[in-house]
Amino acid sequence: MEKVKFCDPQTQEEIELYVVEETQLNGVKYLFVTEEEDGDSDAYILKEIESKEQDIVYEMVDDDAELAAIGKVFSELIEDADIEY
Repeated sequence: MEKVKFCDPQTQEEIELYVVEETQLNGVKYLFVTEEEDGDSDAYILKEIESKEQDIVYEMVDDDAELAAIGKVFSELIEDADIEY
């Protein structure tokens, strides 16, 4: 499973997240990521905000309307997951 490194903007802590699924909506790329590779885990939706050569910058989606829309898409793409958003 592919992993991405994410730097928390508040704590500056870098964590590795596992990419479960990715999709595009209205030309914007989104990733559905988890903290653990298998089993129940916290999950996040990341939104691509910038792409520089080989580096891609993502931020966590925190807008409720955007989160609900893309959460619905991911819940349809990931059949065996119980996604709450």
